[in-house]
Amino acid sequence: MATTDNSFNGITEHCDECELDTLHEVNVQIRTESLKQENAQFSREPYRVAECQRCGNRSSQRMNNA
Repeated sequence: MATTDNSFNGITEHCDECELDTLHEVNVQIRTESLKQENAQFSREPYRVAECQRCGNRSSQRMNNA
């Protein structure tokens, strides 16, 4: 589970690469899932992207699947 801490830009989460709870920078990105040009405007989905500030490992999760 993610927790807030006293840092300015991030939250503490478990990192599978470091095998520790480390500071992560977290943001939401809108990604287009369709490869077809005419349907691209209808296939945008929000993704939660977290990057470990210790090792640089990135993970993303589709928010509709959270």
